[in-house]
Amino acid sequence: MRTRVDDRLKAELAQFQLRYSCEHCAYFEPEAERCALGFPNDEHRALTPSSTTLVFCKEFELA
Repeated sequence: MRTRVDDRLKAELAQFQLRYSCEHCAYFEPEAERCALGFPNDEHRALTPSSTTLVFCKEFELA
């Protein structure tokens, strides 16, 4: 699922400490910076200041 990144989303992510990216997923292998299930993860990583779109992974499992 794709959603637009705006100031409201950024504020809610911070206020509620929402976890959404590979870095917080149980399937993320931090040493290799890859998905243990083999999915490409470029679009699912943490937001950067220039991010305009957030892409949720359907396999996300909170670690």
